[in-house]
Amino acid sequence: MRSKTLLITAAAVAMAVPSSDLHALQAPVNPAPVVQLPGSFADIVERVSPAVVSIDTRRRVPIRLPTIPGFPFDLFPGLEGSPPVAEGRAEGSGFFISPDGYIVTNNHVIESATEITVRLKDQRELKARVVGRDEATDLAVLKVEGRSFPYVSFAETAMPRVGDWIIAVGNPFGLGGTATAGIVSAYGRDIGSTFVDYIQIDAPINRGNSGGPAFDARGRVIGVNTAIFSPSGGNVGIGFAVPADVAAQVTRELIARGRIDRGYIGASVQTLTSEIAESLGLGERKGVLVAEVTPGGPADRAGLRTGDVVLRLNGQVTENASRLTRMVAAARPGERLRLEVLRNGAVRTIEARTELRPSERELAGLPPQPFLDEDRGGPGARLGVVVSPLDDAARRRNQIPPGGGGAVVRSVDPASDAARKGLRAGDVIVRVNERPIADPAELADAIAAARSAGRESVLVYIRRDGRQLAIPVRLMIQEDRR
Repeated sequence: MRSKTLLITAAAVAMAVPSSDLHALQAPVNPAPVVQLPGSFADIVERVSPAVVSIDTRRRVPIRLPTIPGFPFDLFPGLEGSPPVAEGRAEGSGFFISPDGYIVTNNHVIESATEITVRLKDQRELKARVVGRDEATDLAVLKVEGRSFPYVSFAETAMPRVGDWIIAVGNPFGLGGTATAGIVSAYGRDIGSTFVDYIQIDAPINRGNSGGPAFDARGRVIGVNTAIFSPSGGNVGIGFAVPADVAAQVTRELIARGRIDRGYIGASVQTLTSEIAESLGLGERKGVLVAEVTPGGPADRAGLRTGDVVLRLNGQVTENASRLTRMVAAARPGERLRLEVLRNGAVRTIEARTELRPSERELAGLPPQPFLDEDRGGPGARLGVVVSPLDDAARRRNQIPPGGGGAVVRSVDPASDAARKGLRAGDVIVRVNERPIADPAELADAIAAARSAGRESVLVYIRRDGRQLAIPVRLMIQEDRR
């Protein structure tokens, strides 16, 4: 009966269309050209792989001391203060971008390393020093002594299309010199970084591929492999790379100056959604809402207020929070910015002079980070977030009643499951599993309890824009870092 119905439907269509148009109706709308698939990637891999290196690091890691809940005595007297440390090792990937020994990799591959060794395809091992690193884009530049190294170049303008072939070469699981192939899956992926719209690729990358290059079919670097989406800890065909244009710009500045200086005005912003616009009576207005102004900061001194809607910066439309943040960051410290803002139905202009953007940890009000592994970076590190105590602005923004507590998310590690599940700066963590969270210390206790119970994930309750959401998050373990 079903087949008869289909035949009748087709006949009815045929009767309704003039006979001269039947051929056009049956032909593909946009016939695809015949594409000759490559028989092999061997020539490309042979040409580019000598420029790819394996990176081995030594670093100090804190020793986790056993504790017995409720035990009244100190099991390890004399160890107050800084935690005891041991030497740890980690591996990643990188690639030469010049014949005189400059190497690009991920910041998380070499951060906190006390010794860095680069292993070339011909098995030579060279000591490397850090030229500069940028936490915000997770990029770093190393230097080894020597000359005439094989190198590759960034494809800054002629990027492949979605569906084009790409090849990843790196050091997964310490195997070294591994090549995998796939396609560009998407552009503009947001996995929690303020300054990077990632390329999504499906060429298999795993732990140890971090910092390695993704090549197009002409052997040019289209991105720096940084993270994967992985519910299980292994590759499931969704990887993320920093685009070549971003990587090239950052590495050039790191080589020239050793650091990246970004502008800062001291304001937390969020995209003006249709719901927010409606609640403010702004109709279809587009812009960026100022959610919080840092007391004493450049924006505060210039007169920017919580609740202002930024419409333009230096004449350029600010259609979302990411664009505004990047426009501010692109300004040199000390530069004047002209903000057109909507306040109480009237548009006004505010001029603010930028300052040097603090590090992400400084913005979160946390002390300098002495170590880097799954237990470091503050009480939310196991979740892949940096948190700070709940303040009045966050309480009002998220409609948390008086007496209620929480830990404010200040930044999210782009390689974490928290980022993949959508946690973002400004969220307030109010509960983990069955434990209410009053402050960052209680968050740390809740995560520690979950780990002691052998749990690999926790249910995190957050307050966002006045609503409470429950989000399951895998805790960060070594396999979560690529």
